[in-house]
Amino acid sequence: QVQLVESGGGWVQAGGSLRLSCAASGRTFSRYTVGWFRQAPGKEREFVVSINWDRGTTYYATSVKGRFTISRDNAKNTVYLQMNSLKPEDTAVYYCARSFLIATQTPSDFGSWGQGTQVTVSS
Repeated sequence: QVQLVESGGGWVQAGGSLRLSCAASGRTFSRYTVGWFRQAPGKEREFVVSINWDRGTTYYATSVKGRFTISRDNAKNTVYLQMNSLKPEDTAVYYCARSFLIATQTPSDFGSWGQGTQVTVSS
């Protein structure tokens, strides 16, 4: 059974940067799509970015395009989310997840989820 563990969350001032990590155990990310989602209190979980592990195809939400970058390290079996130019509206719990689909932005299409890591951006 695959286990996903997020890390790297924390507090940062607006305009700052933060890098999140998602490490997988049990199996590699190969042949899967890995996505990052976020959820703020009282709001629905929303898509942030995804990457197809084998092909490297990426998809970014409009709200983060140009500021966030997703990448992967095959040797470490880890996915990273580099977040630059952070804004207060980026504050949320960030989750990584895995899907069998090649391209999707729907949370229900992702069957494996991490526990989440808190990101707080102050003005």
